[in-house]
Amino acid sequence: MLPILVILGVLMQVVTLYVTGEGSFLTSQNMGIVAQQAAINVVLAAGMTFVIITGGIDLSVGSILSAAAMVALIVSLHAGPMAIPAALAAGLVLGLCNGALIAFFGLPPFIVTLGSLTAVRGIARLVGGDATVFNAELPFAFLGNGSLTIIPGVFSVPYLAIIALAVVLVSWFILKRTVLGIHIYAVGGNADAARLSGIRPWAVLLFVYAVSGLLAGLGGAMSAARLYAANGLQLGQSYELDAITAVILGGTSFVGGVGSIWGTLVGALIIAVLSNGLILIGVSDIWQYIIKGLVIIGAVTLDRYRLRENART
Repeated sequence: MLPILVILGVLMQVVTLYVTGEGSFLTSQNMGIVAQQAAINVVLAAGMTFVIITGGIDLSVGSILSAAAMVALIVSLHAGPMAIPAALAAGLVLGLCNGALIAFFGLPPFIVTLGSLTAVRGIARLVGGDATVFNAELPFAFLGNGSLTIIPGVFSVPYLAIIALAVVLVSWFILKRTVLGIHIYAVGGNADAARLSGIRPWAVLLFVYAVSGLLAGLGGAMSAARLYAANGLQLGQSYELDAITAVILGGTSFVGGVGSIWGTLVGALIIAVLSNGLILIGVSDIWQYIIKGLVIIGAVTLDRYRLRENART
């Protein structure tokens, strides 16, 4: 998908040049905006990659992000330094709850996380008193709106993008350089065969859903840092769809056993480039939803095509 990302970037530059009279897409300022916009989805999609490699799915990450952001904002008002750890802990606990239901009770991941999507959204609203929580003096706001200057006045990298890249690197190391990573792929390829070879699928499933919840909690802290606020009703809605789309575009198969965290990164960047380009062109949000929906359908179609081609070979 990397060539598609490059082609899409060039296409957006050409289209913005034609529509607005200036090529406003491939500029250092806009590239920083794209990186910032993609960062949260990259973090969520990294956790989703772990889950989908095992053949599962996590529809609750958007709701967990919302709940974690609410926790971060509330804690920041009373104990600032503990806000981010609190958000991470909230995400981890909720992810472990999903994992326990799936690993120990054998419930379908789709049903469990679909229920969590609604239940955790309610928890987020309950925690915040069904109102927007705001903190103008958020102690970690610099993470959401600041940048690391590489070349003064020329090039800088948003802190959110640095966090996302760090998550990708750690995820790559776990999946490709550890025994645990081998077990994750094995469970996704054939859980019964993995069990017979001495792997404990329940432990792997518990781990991947815990990772998904933990990274959703990190995404909540990142969202809070960027917005200075959180709302249990609206924040994080449809984020799970963007994360799933990024994972499937990146080459991870819905049936499990196959996937790459670097592919997920490219998939998330494709979504961010598409969204940013449509905004620059002036496409209404109605058509943006339609186009994104078509991209999701296209991603699933691509996954099915890849499966058929692999079966033939």
